[in-house]
Amino acid sequence: MKTDYFGDFPIPRDLLPEKLVRLLEPVSLSPNERVEVAARYENDFNGPEYEYFHMLMAVVPDGEEDKVGVMDETGHGVVSFSVPRDDKKGCCAEYQESISGYDYIVASRGDGSFYSYVLAEKIWMMLGLTPRCFGGDSQRIVFDDLSIPEFAVAEGEVSNEFSFEPSRNISWKMSNRYLRKYLWMRNAHAVRVFFYEASVNENPKIREIMNGEKEVVLEPDGGWYQFKLLESRDSLFLHCLATVVAVAPERCDEPTIEGIKWPGVDGLVTEDRIDKDFETTIILDDKFLERYEQNGFYLVAPSLDHNGDWCYIPAYKAQWAFVCHRVGRNLVKMRLKNLYKGGIPKAIPAGEVLHVRQFALSPDEVAHLDMDEEHIVAKTQRLLDQMLALGDNLSSLGVVVGIQKRAEDIAGFSEAVLRGNGWNPYPELVRLAQVAPLDMSQQVFLSRCKSLHEIWQRIPDGFLRELLIKAGCPGETVKSLGSLKLLQGLLNVLQLLNANQEAPDSFPNEEEPETWEERNDTMAPLFLNNDLRIADAHDKPGEIVRILEKLGVETASLNDGYGRALDAVYDGVINVFLALNKELVKLLDREDHYMTIVLTGWKGGTFGFRVSKQDRKFFRQLSKVRLELPNPRGEPCQIEIRLSQSFWRECPELRSKEIGGWMFRRGNWPWPEGKPPKYKAKMKGNHLRVVGLLD
Repeated sequence: MKTDYFGDFPIPRDLLPEKLVRLLEPVSLSPNERVEVAARYENDFNGPEYEYFHMLMAVVPDGEEDKVGVMDETGHGVVSFSVPRDDKKGCCAEYQESISGYDYIVASRGDGSFYSYVLAEKIWMMLGLTPRCFGGDSQRIVFDDLSIPEFAVAEGEVSNEFSFEPSRNISWKMSNRYLRKYLWMRNAHAVRVFFYEASVNENPKIREIMNGEKEVVLEPDGGWYQFKLLESRDSLFLHCLATVVAVAPERCDEPTIEGIKWPGVDGLVTEDRIDKDFETTIILDDKFLERYEQNGFYLVAPSLDHNGDWCYIPAYKAQWAFVCHRVGRNLVKMRLKNLYKGGIPKAIPAGEVLHVRQFALSPDEVAHLDMDEEHIVAKTQRLLDQMLALGDNLSSLGVVVGIQKRAEDIAGFSEAVLRGNGWNPYPELVRLAQVAPLDMSQQVFLSRCKSLHEIWQRIPDGFLRELLIKAGCPGETVKSLGSLKLLQGLLNVLQLLNANQEAPDSFPNEEEPETWEERNDTMAPLFLNNDLRIADAHDKPGEIVRILEKLGVETASLNDGYGRALDAVYDGVINVFLALNKELVKLLDREDHYMTIVLTGWKGGTFGFRVSKQDRKFFRQLSKVRLELPNPRGEPCQIEIRLSQSFWRECPELRSKEIGGWMFRRGNWPWPEGKPPKYKAKMKGNHLRVVGLLD
């Protein structure tokens, strides 16, 4: 028969301290409850609010739970309070720690001065848990189920010390769902074994129990508790040693996905239906992705599929993954089969499916939304495109003025790396493209604006200063400028040259360009984004609203969130770099401008020219090249050469048998071993013209 712990206890429940009530209460069946399975707690020693308890849990087989009585371990509160003698070989051959002969949830050892704790080996091995440790002052161990994943299944402090007072309190907690699963597998109960004492408030009912005595002790024969009320130093104290059955071998309700209803899908969705259904799709609010974006255990970088559409593949290690696609500003489309079955052999855990289910939208909810509206990932790609183009254009301008700088060192992104690995090598891009809901908070908005600012801060200030000094800007003035004004100065110089239809070789100048230091309204979004960063750092919310007004944001809409404000900031910053690139392209694309590159003779299965890694950037947007070879006796030889994927990896050659004949006629083939000829060439667009042999 179940023991009525509150009914049996000498003091009514409503007079008991909260912590003692929790020690006497059974654990609910809620899968979300965190069950305390070991503890050592002290508060206000020698003070009016004094309270102390220690507790551990024993694993008692079903049928024995009501027979255990008050266990000896209630006194010291640990599984082991001593170490065995080591005076004889084999003296510990039968050594096995226990709580009065029963297994325990948390292994604990102490001697009055030093205490240590860890989850019992049987539990973490039987449940397949993995530990991770936190050092420093916390000194904690957390056990996770990495197969799902489920984090912090059990956790608690590793140790504490006692010297007049404890160094810290100890509290080990465990997921009710996993604890009950373990007990169910063992067909056993979890029994609290504890000692509790505290000062208690004066109350007539307490005095009635004491019956005029200074000390009252209650210890029922074969009972589950030993109880004492004591008056000392004009205060009342309660002492209790007890053994309480807290958790039965009964499992929590496990989440199920069998027969659930999805918005917009006729009927209930079952496993049998999913096995045969390849087409049913659902529309989701993209907020479901935040779970994966904000936890480093998951992979969820956006990528382009074979159709050129943006997709996500939320994945957990090699355990499971599913595919979904971006539509509209804040929507995701997915086939139900992808969600239930995943893209790798393991099925998606039920908990993940139910998580996604919370964000499913009905056709009525989707009907008024624009499915073609630009989303945050597409905006981030537009920004990346402009950064890559800026790297190429500034690198080309550098060649004109005699400054050698690779495009990837200017933009901070390598197109070759992006082509081979997507965004994964650049986590800052992934963060920039994270879910941006319309109801975004101000703090998240400001954090994203800061990340946006940091993206273009990759452009090296030193390189920009060199360009401006080459353009004739005073060196002392240029050296004092920050990145924003350097970019503004460069834009002013470019606009001035383009207004006068100057050629690229006019960029280097001895005279200071007019108006190069003037304010340029085209640059305003960059300056305003920087102002947002500063306002956030100085905690000026009113200033943030004024800045957004300057960006053209309808500030009344901020009451609904900062999502639209983020769109305006992104678009403004992108347009700044678009304007810079347009001015650079105008200058670099004048008719008389060709890039100078070096070609090296090459002989393999055929003949060709090898292109250096430095010069390959000029071919980045090309699929073919129109090669022009000079002919002193007539018309130049024109050859069309297609660029294969291997050109960007292990075979960076322009190959054609006509090149071999041309080199032979010029006397450049055969060449001395290890000394192939080098040629100067001019390039504009896909037109590559060999000028002559280099010395």
